[in-house]
Amino acid sequence: MPPEAAAPVASDVLLRRLEWTVLRRLDGLLQGDFRTLFRGTGLDLADLREYQHHDDVRHIDWNVTARLQQPYVRQFTEDRELAAWFLVDLSASVDFGSGERTKRETAREFVGALARVLTRRGNRVGALLYGTAVDTVLPARGGRTHVLELIERIAARPAEAPPGPTQLHDLLITAMRLIKRRSVVFVVSDFISAPGWDTALGHLAQRHEVTAVRLFDPLELELPDLGLVTMRDAETGEQIVVDTHDKGFRRRFAAAAEAREDALRAGLVRAGVDTLELSTEGDLYDAIVRFAELRRQRSRLANGTGQSLPAHLSGWPAAAAGRPA
Repeated sequence: MPPEAAAPVASDVLLRRLEWTVLRRLDGLLQGDFRTLFRGTGLDLADLREYQHHDDVRHIDWNVTARLQQPYVRQFTEDRELAAWFLVDLSASVDFGSGERTKRETAREFVGALARVLTRRGNRVGALLYGTAVDTVLPARGGRTHVLELIERIAARPAEAPPGPTQLHDLLITAMRLIKRRSVVFVVSDFISAPGWDTALGHLAQRHEVTAVRLFDPLELELPDLGLVTMRDAETGEQIVVDTHDKGFRRRFAAAAEAREDALRAGLVRAGVDTLELSTEGDLYDAIVRFAELRRQRSRLANGTGQSLPAHLSGWPAAAAGRPA
């Protein structure tokens, strides 16, 4: 996106547009089963009862199970209110966009819409913003005014530092340190970063419910025939002139992009997180619907019916006896 591109839409105008064009359409979709998509995490032990086939095996109380010779699970008082955190990568590469929207503006719209969905139902949202480091932390709060502040901060580019690779690992490590209570976490990034982010992402997912929201522009995947083009590496500032009319160059570019995609997806698989692909040319409503379906699928897998005690617990007395108290 050239530097003379139009300034970002004012935050109040953007949020009103999102409320009218996206949230109004989502109301009917999410009504009723919204709580199956977002559930708070209770911390207070309320009761014990016998294990049933749909229960989460992580809630088995092994001490009671060993003593009574029957699997028992802990029941907790559920807290319906949750905290959702947006970890937003605002490094130089997210300012790219080959069409009307940059990746930054796409991230801003997604965060604004989903944050408003959450806060309208009494939940709290917070954010960590990364430019060349984690330069902004917005504590988890509710309300429309807080959402306005969040999308305004995303629009305001942080101060630039000398060129260098994005260290997404730093954002994730900071989130692990700052987010104490189990939360829903959205990592919004193009994942153009120095290596090592996948390990940190996996550690974050062990404590929180993490969704990777991957930003991309179609031009990053395949170059059309545009003749001579000046290309600039957003991470280093290096510029080169390339001839996109050269079919061999376009083939090499596509092969390199495919290899980069394969490496990215392998990293996300290793981290064990759900992934939502968000294109600068995509429809935001469709993206949130895809996210809702991801949540429903995960809920069905976690609470599937028709299954007995898991296979690894089929010899439960021995398993209970072998587990440390």
